[in-house]
Amino acid sequence: MRCIIGSLIVLLALFNASLVTARIGYGPGEQDWGYVDVRPGAHMFYWLYYTTANVSNYTQRPLVIWLQGGPGASSTGYGNFEELGPIDLYGEYRSWTWVKDMNVLFIDNPVGSGYSYVDTNAHATATNREIALDLVQLMKGFYKLYPHFKKVPLHIFGESYGGKMAPEFAWELYNAIQRGDIESNLTSVVLGDPGTSPIDSILSWAPLLLELGIVDEDGYEAIAQAANFTAELVDEERWIQATEQWGNTQWEVLKASKGVDFYNVLKKTRDDRFLREVQLTPNERMYRTLVKFDIDEDREKILENLMRGPVAEALGIPKQVIWGSQSGITFDIHRTDFMKPVVHIVNKLLDNTTLNVGVFSGGLDLICATPGTVNWISKLDWSKKSEYLASLRTGITINQTLEGYQKSGGNFSMFWINRAGHMAVADNPAAMSFVLRWFTSFG
Repeated sequence: MRCIIGSLIVLLALFNASLVTARIGYGPGEQDWGYVDVRPGAHMFYWLYYTTANVSNYTQRPLVIWLQGGPGASSTGYGNFEELGPIDLYGEYRSWTWVKDMNVLFIDNPVGSGYSYVDTNAHATATNREIALDLVQLMKGFYKLYPHFKKVPLHIFGESYGGKMAPEFAWELYNAIQRGDIESNLTSVVLGDPGTSPIDSILSWAPLLLELGIVDEDGYEAIAQAANFTAELVDEERWIQATEQWGNTQWEVLKASKGVDFYNVLKKTRDDRFLREVQLTPNERMYRTLVKFDIDEDREKILENLMRGPVAEALGIPKQVIWGSQSGITFDIHRTDFMKPVVHIVNKLLDNTTLNVGVFSGGLDLICATPGTVNWISKLDWSKKSEYLASLRTGITINQTLEGYQKSGGNFSMFWINRAGHMAVADNPAAMSFVLRWFTSFG
């Protein structure tokens, strides 16, 4: 879909005009959704779920933004139906949905993800900062439609590559607030199993897999060699080559492990998975892992059919907009920026804002493995770092079960989530309820 004709713009103008009150969408509870034109030719889609909590007014509960990874994965699809929305892929009610406790805003970001789209490829974003600026524009449009949310505490949660987009979005939004460009009660930013520093994640693959017994010494050497070459390319700021070498390192992992799941190393995988991966090109493997979320083909097809069929019909999505049809283009364009870390942005948030900053990580995650996350956190250098280092790591115990660990100091907190992979939200909702309550006072 390279160009959307003028008639679609007219449709969307009419579509947007009505987005000021709660409606019945897809699934339980009151909802609202629509488009914000963040730039000429760039149309970003959002889906708001009003909380189902027993309150006299939904503004009594905070607003949480959920950003998916990729870049190119859909928040309205994966985050909503695979992780934390009110119902799952099969229409079953989810007991741990975040909507029970707070208002949730899913954003298909960057443009080209999910139902978001661009008129031509020239309107796509290419850098993390461009993504952040688009998100600020989205929030300007959102608050214009929903001014009652301006004073409601806002919390930004990002997962995977969303953990790279969220810090810069928070930084740009915070500064826009300070300049008086936008009114918003931005309170915290939380990074889940984050790709904040991709190279730190990659360098942790070989030692983690060796310690778990998933690869042997030969496999360790092959993966480590590929990862170290990736690090050399990053040091030389050869970003496109570094992204390609990321894919090569992924391939070494798949060969040595015979097809381990990147999102949960203990997840059962089909015995022919490795043979099927052989048939893919390096680009296809990267796209499938990072944008398709590496879910099995049956679930992938169910989600695609759901989003392109019943959900699109229920939300009145214009026929010309096909969910996820531009995600491959979106991913390809961001190859130049994919391997760039944003640790320095996290440092700015800690030292130059009043925001609470958090990170949570599932111990069974490989793609953004906990050891790599801990490593980039150790590189942070802010005024209260000594307070964080001196604090004790405590257990997260819920109903007499150890669900994880926490360490906090200054305005920063780290959470280790037990029995969870990359989708820690879905894998261990009890631990994530603790994280939610820590930042929002609800959960």
